[in-house]
Amino acid sequence: MPLIDGLTTLWDTLMSAQPDPPPLLVVLTAVVALAVVATRMPWRIARNAVTIAHEGGHALVALLTGRRLHGIRLHSDTSGLTLSAGRPTGPGMILTLLAGYVAPSLLGLGGAWLLAGNRITLLLWLAVALLLAMLVMIRNLFGVLSLLVTGGVVLAVSWYTSPEVQAAFAWTSVWFLLLGGVRPVFELHRQRARGRMPQSDADQLARLTPFPALFWVGVFLLVSVGALVVGALLLAGPILTDAGLIG
Repeated sequence: MPLIDGLTTLWDTLMSAQPDPPPLLVVLTAVVALAVVATRMPWRIARNAVTIAHEGGHALVALLTGRRLHGIRLHSDTSGLTLSAGRPTGPGMILTLLAGYVAPSLLGLGGAWLLAGNRITLLLWLAVALLLAMLVMIRNLFGVLSLLVTGGVVLAVSWYTSPEVQAAFAWTSVWFLLLGGVRPVFELHRQRARGRMPQSDADQLARLTPFPALFWVGVFLLVSVGALVVGALLLAGPILTDAGLIG
């Protein structure tokens, strides 16, 4: 049947593994991602992708813990807000608050795992699917535009570009999530030290648990740095293999 044949072809396309990337590509994409994260203006623009992942983390965990998700707002200053209803205390609320700052890093780690298996097409299509799912819950115009632009770029790369361009885009994006997941934690600590974020996720967690806000900032940092280290080892597989360090 044509439908079954089409689904089978689609499945084979998604699950097929692309060739190992050249070690130089792995290094160059890491350098590009680091440059974006470390420099002011590129980071100011690209940080919107980190905000999307941050708010998506809140939203996903809210749904998984049985809370009612009311909507997500993304703002032009790269801040965001996820609104959910349910018990104002308890594990569901704690996990929902905890999910935001660790979501970009954990997404990057998942992406690194897929790239370690050379599942570039699957990674890109999963990214499009997640962005479309999140789009349904966006409640402001800038948020809609952010999701459409980001999803459109990923879709265009996955559909119209060569395998080499797709590989470069995928590796750069995953490196960016891994590196970009760390910087907001330092920004959070700096803003809190200046008294500018009294309602931060860490401060809300401090009010719901016996642990101070600084403890939760440390948890965010531990998870993001841990994901970066493990993700970097996964992404560096071609380099380690080429150097004969792994089989």
